[in-house]
Amino acid sequence: MFYKFLQIFFTTFFRLFFRVQIQGAENLPLTGPVILAANHCSNWDPPFLAAYLKRPVGYMAKQELFEVPVLGWAITQCHSFPVKRGAADRSAIKAAVQALREENCIGLFPEGTRSKDGRLHKAEAGVALIAAMTKAPVVPAAIIGTAHLFPHGGLFSRVTVIYGRPMFFEGQHHDKAALQVFSQKIMDEIARMINLDSKDA
Repeated sequence: MFYKFLQIFFTTFFRLFFRVQIQGAENLPLTGPVILAANHCSNWDPPFLAAYLKRPVGYMAKQELFEVPVLGWAITQCHSFPVKRGAADRSAIKAAVQALREENCIGLFPEGTRSKDGRLHKAEAGVALIAAMTKAPVVPAAIIGTAHLFPHGGLFSRVTVIYGRPMFFEGQHHDKAALQVFSQKIMDEIARMINLDSKDA
C-alpha cells in the first residue's frame, strides 16, 4: 500500500517537473525473479527506475540509510534491504538471493556506489554472483539525465530511462573471472543504450 502511494506520488511529481521518457519497460518480466541493474549518478535514480514499472522493485541500499529516522522505515516498507559498503557483505547477498527465490524484483547498481563525475565506472562482481546463485535474468537499465538535476540543474530537465533485454549468466558462481566478465557485459550494454540515446537526442 505504501509502495503504491509512493509510486503515484513520484510519477505525478516527475510529470510536473521533468520531461521523462521511458523506453523498453516491456522488457522487464512481470513475474518471476529478476535483477534490474542500472548505472547510478544520483539519489533520484531509484525512484526514476522503479516508478513506471508494473511490479515493485526492492533495492540493496547502503546501511546508513536505514539508520535515518522515518527514511529507514520508508525504504524498508519498499522492500529494500541494507548492505555494508566497502566490504563483501554476505548478509546482503543472502537477502538478495532470498528475495529472488521468493520471485521478487530487486534493483542493483553494479558500480557499487554513485558516480560523482557522471561517467560509467567498472562494475563489481556482486550482481553477477547473485545472478549466478539464483539463475535470475538481469535486465540492464540506463538512467540518463539525473546527474544534472537539483541543485545543479533546473526544472523540466530531460530524464530518460531505458530498459534493455534480459541477460543470463551461464557460468558457475565460483568462477570469479566469468563473474567479472558478465558484470562488465552488463555495464557495456548500459553504455550502449546511453550512447544510442545521445545520438537520438
